Amino acid sequence: MTKRRNRRGNGQIVQRGEDTFRLRYTIGGKRFSQTVTGSKADARIELRRLTRSADDGSHVEPSKMMVAEFVRSRVDQWEAAGDITARTAGRYRELVENQIVPHLGAKQLQKLVSLDIEGWHTKLRNSGRADGKGGLAPRTIGHAHRVLGKALRDAAKHGAVVKNVVAGEKAPKPDDDEMVIVKDVPAFIELLRGHRLFVPAMIALFTGMRIGEVLALRWGRVDIGNRLVIEVREALEETQAHGIRFKVPKSKAGRRDITLPDLLVETLREFRKEQLEMRIKLGAGKLPDNALLFAGIDGALPSQKRYSKAWSDFADQKEMPDVTFHSLRHTHASQLIDAGVDIVTISKRLGHAKPDITLRIYAHLFQKDDGKAAAAINAALNR
Repeated sequence: MTKRRNRRGNGQIVQRGEDTFRLRYTIGGKRFSQTVTGSKADARIELRRLTRSADDGSHVEPSKMMVAEFVRSRVDQWEAAGDITARTAGRYRELVENQIVPHLGAKQLQKLVSLDIEGWHTKLRNSGRADGKGGLAPRTIGHAHRVLGKALRDAAKHGAVVKNVVAGEKAPKPDDDEMVIVKDVPAFIELLRGHRLFVPAMIALFTGMRIGEVLALRWGRVDIGNRLVIEVREALEETQAHGIRFKVPKSKAGRRDITLPDLLVETLREFRKEQLEMRIKLGAGKLPDNALLFAGIDGALPSQKRYSKAWSDFADQKEMPDVTFHSLRHTHASQLIDAGVDIVTISKRLGHAKPDITLRIYAHLFQKDDGKAAAAINAALNR
């Protein structure tokens, strides 16, 4: 066993094995220790991070709490606080016990890394339950992923972990035949009414626009007086490297004008009226054409991640976790297909580069009516 002090003199590295090291350091007069695996260089880097963490307030006191214990306790807390209903709590506990605990439950919470999440997804896809009875559908994996991510978001917020490692990993994408469509649109609208997501959701539901396109809308591109169209010219994207920024459509088809139904026109007129009244109260004057519909009061760009999380919370509260914001786009396409709208028009409205892309994505929706399927194929081939 060898010892090596780091250059700052307030920590110690003790080699315990060929690639195992025990780090000992002091913060605020309190001694801590932590075991790491890797090279000596890795141990030095981790020790420097730990000893400096007190300066920026990021230090997390070592804990041996297991993933199973923590996630179970968070579900209990969410239910007790009224953040989720008893029914949702029951569904969460099923996901915890069947999909999370068998694979990650015995892992120390603070030692969970992104590779563990990646491997967990793979195990669920290939084997599903601990008893090996078949792989799980991507949608079910996504539900488990969101529960674990929600718990780790709390862990990071309360200083139990340095970061939420689930946030950096994406859940498997659901198959086309798992696509969720809102069946009762009028009832769904009533569920939305009064919620802060009402207007962006109505736009997505009745135009098929993606969330990035909705959040990038400017009043100068929304004609609710004469032409009654929305001009889609840009979208917002949010990345770790660049933050929130505008981007142009990937194809010419992405730049499109979408005709608005009466219900959406009325919704947007009321929304604009509310914004104008608010600006008058604040002494901000008229709405400029380049004003974003969903910018913050201070003019900050809307965060797609925050809107997605808000939608996920809303869907959980309404007992419909399968309905994502993107489901509204699929619902719009489904409505057009059921109404007998030709595939070329649907494709243009959705901003797809080619009609056959639309047909490939929504082929299963045509199976209910073979005549519509044949007409769609003819239109796609003869465009």
